[in-house]
Amino acid sequence: MLIKLAWRNLWRNKLRTSVIIGAMVFGLVGVVTMMGFMTGFVDSMINNAIRWQTSHLQIHNSQYIVNPDISEQITHGEELVTKLSKIKNISAISARFIADGMVASARSNRGVRIVGVNAEKEALITPLKQHITSGDWLDLPGRNPILVSEKIAERLKLKVGSKVVLTFTDNNGQVVGAAYRVRGIFKTPSSTFDDSNVFVRRADLQATAGMEGIHEIALVLHNLDTLKSTQQTIQAVVTNMEQSPQAATVRNWQQIQPMLSTMMDTMDVSNRVIIIIFVVAMMFGIINIMLMSVFERTQEFGVLMAVGMQKHKIFALIMLETLYLGITGAILGIVVSAILTTVLGQVGISLASMSDGLGAYGIDTLLYPRVTVVEYQMIFVTVLMASVIAAIYPARQILKQRPVDAMAEKN
Repeated sequence: MLIKLAWRNLWRNKLRTSVIIGAMVFGLVGVVTMMGFMTGFVDSMINNAIRWQTSHLQIHNSQYIVNPDISEQITHGEELVTKLSKIKNISAISARFIADGMVASARSNRGVRIVGVNAEKEALITPLKQHITSGDWLDLPGRNPILVSEKIAERLKLKVGSKVVLTFTDNNGQVVGAAYRVRGIFKTPSSTFDDSNVFVRRADLQATAGMEGIHEIALVLHNLDTLKSTQQTIQAVVTNMEQSPQAATVRNWQQIQPMLSTMMDTMDVSNRVIIIIFVVAMMFGIINIMLMSVFERTQEFGVLMAVGMQKHKIFALIMLETLYLGITGAILGIVVSAILTTVLGQVGISLASMSDGLGAYGIDTLLYPRVTVVEYQMIFVTVLMASVIAAIYPARQILKQRPVDAMAEKN
């Protein structure tokens, strides 16, 4: 009886109930969309960092992490790559020869990180091949090809076919260099990455340096859920091979860029703060509506108490009304929000007008909002709890009155 009565009481004033439910739905849509938007920002930053810079795992000489000198190579690097390729969870491996140096054209020069890669293997690690805006990939035949970014090409006045000179310090501390010809020009979501990296074939860079070896091994996994266990397995393989206290170190993307991991945690906190702010505002609205509803029916409650209805049942009636209000608003708000975020998650939100600012943080100009099922559940439970808490004050106010005073109350 109480359940049916509570639902009927809720809709006695349809306009008032509709207004508060509409406000709840509107607020929930705004909150959920904002959460999805912020999560999409972080997702884009993390995904681009993994795709372009960190991969899932990287292996370096322990000393190279402290001081990235060209002489600090991975011991038995080629043999290690062969062994790692037999681990089932590893999807792709790319061994890189890296040198910090300078790229110079006839017009200007610039300090860059020169990355020597195997063209076939690197194409499986980074999407660089798909982001060439002019020219070709490194796998075509030719002498000393190089890939530069659009930013570097603009600053050095380069185009496909232009000649540049790469110079850097070799293992003996001598400055070495060689002429390279621009094979292709690329553009990535990260302007910082574009501003500081050029790519050449590993064999060509090793020939220029007059040395062999590998400075970095990048790995992409099939299943990211096994990241920690795979990292431990690889570290064991590395340690057994080198038998040295200064063996190469295996790091995951969170260890390589701890700021991104911190941002993920910060985003969770930010989402909770947003929900709390919305819920507190919603509670005041519910309290106001329920106070109006309860005091309009003071005489009715007085009659109910006079004919023997127990106070805890009246309390439960008011709580049920508020709970229905919260459930209705939460369900409608979440359904509308889920539809909106699903649509936006498919088509994306274009931020092309902010491309320069977003590029500094490695964020795509097409953003895809994302809200997880767990977050929807958290929102639903939080709204219900807030509704119940908001009902306590109006219910206590009516229960404080004596039946005779309540019946004498005039609306």
